[in-house]
Amino acid sequence: MKKALVTGGCGGIGAEISRRLAADGYHVYVHANQNIASAKQLVEEIRAQGGSAESLQFDVTDGEKTAEILSALVEDEPIQVLVNNAGIHDDAVLPGMRPDQWSRVIDVTVNGFFNVTQPLMMAMIRSRWGRIINISSISGITGNRGQTNYSAAKGALNAATKSLSLEVASRGITVNAVAPGIIDTSMSESSFNQEAINQMVPMKRAGKPSEVADLVSFLASDQATYITGQIISINGGMI
Repeated sequence: MKKALVTGGCGGIGAEISRRLAADGYHVYVHANQNIASAKQLVEEIRAQGGSAESLQFDVTDGEKTAEILSALVEDEPIQVLVNNAGIHDDAVLPGMRPDQWSRVIDVTVNGFFNVTQPLMMAMIRSRWGRIINISSISGITGNRGQTNYSAAKGALNAATKSLSLEVASRGITVNAVAPGIIDTSMSESSFNQEAINQMVPMKRAGKPSEVADLVSFLASDQATYITGQIISINGGMI
């Protein structure tokens, strides 16, 4: 059984990705930092439905601790599917943005990507098969008012996706990013009402977390062997 790790694996989008990969037959590590109770609850749900999962707790911004935990996990068998989904936003227009708002958002998304991905790479390379899927955002492509920090973080993630894909393409490892638009989660409910969605999204609705999970599932499969280095948008036609 191949192993998969989903960081931020019990949030709105992360939970659906965790469920879908478990249904696809992976042993799924559901990661959380502060919300470990929700991760454990999701693991129990997956197991009750016949899937295989366990929870992991660490702060992706703590490189030393993250490496310690992940290196131990791949001593005997690689994690071959990695979904870098952990991320935060702390919105403000740049003239009024505090330094900690800038640095924390960058730290979780960009440094978190490195801290989680790097310790898993050699085991994945030795197995000559792997899927790295980074969850980006439409904000990293188009920018967004009040999200200079978030857009910068996701834009950097997109660039890292392309560079890493070149480094490991010959080893049977693909690296792609998924860039959602407005997705129906608790986070988006507080930011976008139906009127705003009607104006912004040609399909006149928010996307479903399960639709993002479907795309991740495809990219993790053998059907996506020749797709790498891509930033794939899922946004109902916004761009």
